[in-house]
Amino acid sequence: MKIAVVGATGLVGTKMLQVLEERKFPVTELIPVASEKSIGKEVDFAGKKYKVVSYQDAIAMKPSIAIFSAGGNTSLALAPLFAEAGITVIDNSSAWRMNPNNKLVVPEVNGNELIATDKIIANPNCSTIQMVMVLKPLHDRYKIKRVVVSTYQSVTGTGVKAVTQLQNERNNIEGEKVYPYTIDLNIIPQIDVFTDNGYTKEEMKMVNETKKIMHDDSIMVTATCVRLPVMGGHSESVNIEFEEEFDLYDVKKLLADFDGVTVVDDIQHLKYPMPLDAHDKDDVFVGRIRRDETQPKTLNCWIVSDNLRKGAATNAIQIAEYLLANGMV
Repeated sequence: MKIAVVGATGLVGTKMLQVLEERKFPVTELIPVASEKSIGKEVDFAGKKYKVVSYQDAIAMKPSIAIFSAGGNTSLALAPLFAEAGITVIDNSSAWRMNPNNKLVVPEVNGNELIATDKIIANPNCSTIQMVMVLKPLHDRYKIKRVVVSTYQSVTGTGVKAVTQLQNERNNIEGEKVYPYTIDLNIIPQIDVFTDNGYTKEEMKMVNETKKIMHDDSIMVTATCVRLPVMGGHSESVNIEFEEEFDLYDVKKLLADFDGVTVVDDIQHLKYPMPLDAHDKDDVFVGRIRRDETQPKTLNCWIVSDNLRKGAATNAIQIAEYLLANGMV
């Protein structure tokens, strides 16, 4: 089982190597791929060192799966070349997510859609993944009409340069800035560029990807995505309106029983999900589960997940695990 990781030296690529090792994915040979300036460098994986190679060399080595985390333009250019060589691509960028010919997959939610001929599989946006993990069991039971979500997203979602900017600002060090404003002791209500309707691309990803993953265009979603000077994971305040009346005890049980979701909801002991607690964990955590007292059939909850793990690396590797378990690679 040869596995290529394209973008192996980046923040998410490094996390992918960590998760592959932790989950004991049966890698017989790792093929790390990165930009030209990184070719020849070494990465550590499972007690061995592997040299970074070019994408041409990686294709020639015929891996079974190539996991991409190298940006949308790289994915658009290179993923078809890997796919044409018979290699299954799992892509972490936004390049293929809304293409009608490509599956957009969260394994616990819609992994059963995958078939052996899927050669480019899209990994959803990090903030979408953690939200649909909570929405799925509730939608199956009560049918969701509308979702209002506000996100509180970690600087790690932007990459290592954003982490460096935050650390530099915190230590009064002049350095490169990837955000248009100071992020330390601040909140920036913009993630990605603005679109013609006044929403950002990140907000529209949550709208469109949720409908595609849930296979229900009738679900209305509106989002506000915000960058915070935090590490460890993304948080979301989510208001969900259902078509059917719900029972709070049943809601908590449905969520607790759903694979990959952990309920942390004990306000008497001040227990609720926080990014520090989600850091380096694969589950999606949900708490502050309560009725919206302003209108019927409506629920409020708070969702937290490590965006580099379930929001990116872990979800991609779970897709690979699903393919392997079902004989598709």
